[in-house]
Amino acid sequence: MEPANYTWVTEFVLTGLSQTREVQLILFVIFLSFYLFILPGNVLIICTIRLDPHLTSPMYFLLANLAFLDIWYSSITAPKMLVDFFAERKIISFGGCIAQLFFLHFVGASEMFLLTVMAFDRYAAICRPLHYATIMNRRLCCILVAVSWIGGFIHSIIQVALIVRLPFCGPNELDNYFCDITQVVRIACANTFPEELVMIFSSGLISVVCFIALLMSYVFLLAMLRKHSGSGESTSRAMSTCYSHITIVVLMFGPSIYIYARPFDSFSLDKVVSVFHTVIFPLLNPIIYTLRNKEVKTAMRKLVNRYILCKEK
Repeated sequence: MEPANYTWVTEFVLTGLSQTREVQLILFVIFLSFYLFILPGNVLIICTIRLDPHLTSPMYFLLANLAFLDIWYSSITAPKMLVDFFAERKIISFGGCIAQLFFLHFVGASEMFLLTVMAFDRYAAICRPLHYATIMNRRLCCILVAVSWIGGFIHSIIQVALIVRLPFCGPNELDNYFCDITQVVRIACANTFPEELVMIFSSGLISVVCFIALLMSYVFLLAMLRKHSGSGESTSRAMSTCYSHITIVVLMFGPSIYIYARPFDSFSLDKVVSVFHTVIFPLLNPIIYTLRNKEVKTAMRKLVNRYILCKEK
């Protein structure tokens, strides 16, 4: 069929997380409380790393970038989700849907690549400690972060290019609280098998490969620490950092693999996994890392005492 024969969809209707008013109010309170509690914590992590002169190592520079990406990632969907809890019809324009989809994959893929960079940073610190400062200099760190962002941009452009060329001629209801390729592709008025295959390859397969590679690299690093190091404080700190990274990798890649590394059919767990993937886990990631890092916790306490408590007095 020619594109002229289609009645183009100009907006999409989101079903949201629940149709029951009482449940929506409960979810609003829960997610708003979580968002307002954890978001300032991530901002505090960034400010602490930027202002404390002792947190200048590449690891903390990368952590600050991770916290920034996580704030951005959760803010792509959370604010509209909270507003839509009070809306009778949850509507998003076609352009707004494409923008949400673009930034979701841009920031999400950038974070995955950044986690890979953080794994390389731990490899250099543990396996090449004498050359660590030379290898992970500030210039290389900036280049690796920029490459992560560029990789995320290219990945996202591919997803958007595949979506915008599809015809949408009638059904416009998306069974979720935000726009993503898995729902949008499902309502297109065309055979989307080639597009789905490319999306599964570019999103799902990359997630699986990166996830396995990262897990194997951290298992290798932990084995190196156990084999060649003693039981000193530096070894315990390095192992604690690796465990934190492994937790973040599982939380980031697990839901992503579930969503994208399979045919885009609808399952009952989809919305629950999406909430954790787009809102809860991104905000928790830097917090999880910080809770196992004494240097950052100490620096955060000093920052709060210096700039907040002192002003109140």
